[in-house]
Amino acid sequence: MKNILERLDPKTLSEADLKTMERIYSILTGDERPALVGREGVHIPLPDPIFHLLVRTVRAMQEGKAITLVPENEALTTQAAADFLGMSRPFLVGLLEKGEIPYHAVGAHRRVEFKDVAAYRQARNQKRRVGMEALYKAVEHAGVYDNTLPEDHAG
Repeated sequence: MKNILERLDPKTLSEADLKTMERIYSILTGDERPALVGREGVHIPLPDPIFHLLVRTVRAMQEGKAITLVPENEALTTQAAADFLGMSRPFLVGLLEKGEIPYHAVGAHRRVEFKDVAAYRQARNQKRRVGMEALYKAVEHAGVYDNTLPEDHAG
């Protein structure tokens, strides 16, 4: 399978590229809205979604974060999907077999669409937030949230 994921890693940029990126960020966050300029000098304004994506991309790269662009309907291997979710491939396969994440077969191999993996991650994170909020409320309701250990038990 060819690697169609477009990964932009700031660690791979030259010193000149990093300086250019600083200039780009300065322009993006300046008073004037940047535009593309065609070969004949025609100015083409950037649509808002593209402009905001560009700003976020440049900002993240300036912070040293790599950026990966993946089309939503891109079919991922089970290993790539597991890596994205931060879990083992066998655990992911179990989720696929339980029907928690849709997949399709390509020969003897399973493939999952990026949008389905991203939706699972979002739902998982939401469940975690709800669980943490419930735990916090239960601890607060029990009146032990602000309790401290007695001095003879302190670390």
